[in-house]
Amino acid sequence: MKENKTTFARISSGIFSVLNTTRKIIINLVFFVVAIIIIALNSDGDNILVQQNSALVLDIKGDIVEQKREIDPVDAFMSEAMAQPEQTTEVLLADILAVIEQARDDDRINTIVLDLKNLKGSGLTKLRDIAKQLTEFKQTGKKVIAIGESFNQNQYYLASFADEIWLNPKGWLLLDGYGRFQLYFKSALEKLSISQHVFRVGTYKSAVEPYIRDDMSAAAKEANQLWLNDLWHQYKTDVAAQRRFSTDNFDESIDALVAKLTAANGSIAEYALANNWVDALKTQYEMTLALNKHLDVSNWQDKKVTFNDYLTLINQEQPQNTAADKVAVIVAKGIILDGEQKAGNIGGSSTAKLLRKARENRAVKAVVLRVDSPGGSAYASDVIRQEVELLKAAGKPVIASMGSYAASGGYWISAAANKIYAAPSTITGSIGIFGFFMTFENTLSKLGIYTDGVGTTDISGFGVTRALSPGMAKLVQLNIERGYQDFLELVASNRNMSISQVDAIAQGRVWSGAKAVELGLVDALGDLDSAILAAANLANLDSYDTLLIEREKSPRALFLQSLFGQASLWFATPDDNTGYTDNSLSRVIAKLSLELNQLAQLNDPQGIYSFCLTCEIE
Repeated sequence: MKENKTTFARISSGIFSVLNTTRKIIINLVFFVVAIIIIALNSDGDNILVQQNSALVLDIKGDIVEQKREIDPVDAFMSEAMAQPEQTTEVLLADILAVIEQARDDDRINTIVLDLKNLKGSGLTKLRDIAKQLTEFKQTGKKVIAIGESFNQNQYYLASFADEIWLNPKGWLLLDGYGRFQLYFKSALEKLSISQHVFRVGTYKSAVEPYIRDDMSAAAKEANQLWLNDLWHQYKTDVAAQRRFSTDNFDESIDALVAKLTAANGSIAEYALANNWVDALKTQYEMTLALNKHLDVSNWQDKKVTFNDYLTLINQEQPQNTAADKVAVIVAKGIILDGEQKAGNIGGSSTAKLLRKARENRAVKAVVLRVDSPGGSAYASDVIRQEVELLKAAGKPVIASMGSYAASGGYWISAAANKIYAAPSTITGSIGIFGFFMTFENTLSKLGIYTDGVGTTDISGFGVTRALSPGMAKLVQLNIERGYQDFLELVASNRNMSISQVDAIAQGRVWSGAKAVELGLVDALGDLDSAILAAANLANLDSYDTLLIEREKSPRALFLQSLFGQASLWFATPDDNTGYTDNSLSRVIAKLSLELNQLAQLNDPQGIYSFCLTCEIE
C-alpha cells in the first residue's frame, strides 16, 4: 500500500510539473504574440514632432542614477503586464543632462516646464549637475517654469532654479533637512539568541553598529552631524541664492515653523507663498491658462514634448564618435561585490574586465572612473584597484570622478588614480575595515539542535552552528587589522602622505567632498566634465571623443529589451500624483528589508568589508 502511495505521489508530482511548465509556456507565448502585434500595429506610428515655440516637459520619473540596474526585459514586461509590484524606475543622470543641453541649443524649444511630482531619490551632487544645465539653459534667454501639486526636498531644489514656481493652493512644501536615521537590532538579536561577532578598525567605522547597539554611538553622531551639516549648508546656500533670500529663511526650528504656519491660517501653500518659496498659487486649470498665455497658444499640450520623447529623438540623431583618440568613461555604481555582477552593482571581476578593455583598446588614451558607491568587499575593491594600476603602468592616466558618494571601498578603488575629482557635496572617506558574521548555536539549542564532532585541527568544523572560539576570533581580528593597514598604505602612497597622517583622518570617518579637498583626500572639486578634461590634459590630447565602456548585452537581450520595452508602454500604470510620503508600517518593513538585504549581498571571500552604511541620507 505504501509503495502505491509513493508511486501515486510521484505521478501526481510529475503531472503538476508538466501542467505548471505548460502554463508558463502558454503565458509567455500569449504575451510574446501580444507584444509582436502591438509593435507591428505601431511600427508606422506617429513620429516625434517638435514644433516651433515648444515646451520641453522635464517629467523625470523615479530615481536619478549614474547607471541603471540590469533587469531582465521579459521579467520586467511580465511584472508590469500583470500589475505586480516592481522596483523603482531609474533615470540616467547622463540622459537628463543630455536632454537639457540639447534643448538649450534647439531653436524650436523656448521653455522647460519642470513637472517633478514623480522624481524620487537622488543625491545633492546629481541635483547640482542638473541645476548647472538648467542655469545654462536660462542664460540663452529661455524660460524655466516649475509646476507642482507639491514639492519634496529633492524636487524643490531643482524647482528653485526655475524663473517661476507655481504651487497648487492646496499643495504641500516642507523642507526637512538632511538626516541619517537607521534601525538597530542588538536587542532583537539577543532575544533570538543569535551571537554576533564584529571585528573592525576605526573609531568612526559605524557600519556594524546596528548589530551591536540599540542606538547610534556618540562618535558616529559627531562624525555624521559634521558632514550632514556641510551638505545642508550647501543646499541652503544654493536655494537661497536662486530665490534671493537669506539662508535664515529656512525654518529649522519647529517653533518658528509653527508660528509662520499659524500666521498663514494653517495653509502650507500660503506659508510657502509668504516666505517666497514659490511665486504663485495656481490650480491645475490656472496653470494651464498661464502656460497657454506664455506659449501664445490655445492649448499648450499641443506644443509640449516630454522628456522620454525628446530623449528618443536626440538618441536617433546622436552623431558617431569620429576622433581617433578616446577618453574612456567607466561607471562604477552600487555596492562592491566579488565576482561578476550585473549593471547597478560593482563586480570585482566584471568592473576589472571593463578597465582591462580600456587598457587593451589602442584608441583609448586616458580613463575616467566614475564612482558612485558606498563600498563593499575589500577583496573586490583591490581587484579593481590592481587594474587601475595596470592602466597607469600602460601609460594611460586615470582620473577618479566621484558622484554622490565614493566612500570606504568606493574610496579604495579611487585612491590609485592619478587625480581624484569630487563635488563639494560628495560623501567620501570612511577609510576603515570591518568583518561581521553571526552564529546560531544558542538559537538552535533552544530547539534541541546541537553540533558536535571531531576534526584534525583547531579550526576544523568552523561554521555558523558552532560557537566562535577565542583563537578563531583573534585570527579574524588580525586579518582585519592587516586589511586596515593595507588601506592606510594604499592611501598614503598615492596621496603623498604619511601613514600617521592618513590614520588621523581615516578611522572610518566620513567627509564631504569640500572637506576632503582640504584634507588632501581629493585633488580638486569638479564634475564629470571636469574629470574628462583633466584626463585629456594628462594624456596631452588636443582632439578626442569620449567612449563609454560598459558591459555589452547579447543580441538576444538587446532584441528583447527593444521588443518588451515598447510593448510595456501599453500596460503602464497611472502616475502617483499625491506627492506625499508614505510613513506607514510598510515603509518601515521595506527599510528593514533593504538594510538586511544589503548585508546579505556582501560576499567577500575573506569576510572583510570596507562599506559605509551611514552614507545614505534621508
